[in-house]
Amino acid sequence: MAKSMYHYIAELWKRPFETLAEVMRQRIMEWRRQPAVVRVEHPTRPDRARALGYKAKQGFIIVRVRVRKGGLRKPRPNKGRRPKRMGVYGYSPAKSLRLIAEERAARKYPNLEVLNSYYVGEDGNYKWFEVIMVDPHHPAIRSDPEIKWIAEKHHKGRVFRGLTSAGKKMRGLRKSRGLRGTHKYKWKKKQKERKLKKRHEASRGARLIVPDELREKIHKDLQ
Repeated sequence: MAKSMYHYIAELWKRPFETLAEVMRQRIMEWRRQPAVVRVEHPTRPDRARALGYKAKQGFIIVRVRVRKGGLRKPRPNKGRRPKRMGVYGYSPAKSLRLIAEERAARKYPNLEVLNSYYVGEDGNYKWFEVIMVDPHHPAIRSDPEIKWIAEKHHKGRVFRGLTSAGKKMRGLRKSRGLRGTHKYKWKKKQKERKLKKRHEASRGARLIVPDELREKIHKDLQ
């Protein structure tokens, strides 16, 4: 079966600094001179943008955001009591750089909503992400059955409430420690405990409540 154009674009983006070395070099030289948040006409990675919900139609906007790499820059304390390690290590934000890029794009364009985002490049100091934004008031968006959900009231400001893909990952909703870490496993375990009339193992004084039939049998054996 013949593969689509997007398949070959995705293959190139698996190792962009090897397969697209000269192109990436020229792009990053140009992007460094641009503002931190800039609107672009077309997505740099059309395969990734399409996979994340982008459509080449009115109401969809692509914004490229530059974010500085590394942890938070905190000033070295010079007054008061000396804290151990002087507070210059370990200041890393709980948010990912991709989520920070989405929030900055949302603040720049307050009338738009963030749909998703993807990585497009980096150098020694910065990372660049492209953010897919949607105009929830545009008639083309409101009439599209696949994307009109974003125009509903409870989706307003979704990036600041951790409802985008990057936000859910930051909140720990993308990972589980095997099947035993899933909600379904825990629910089934609780159901089994209720059926056996066993109190939860984490509760104070956890013990097995003996069913009435078993209690009578034990009482007869003791006699």
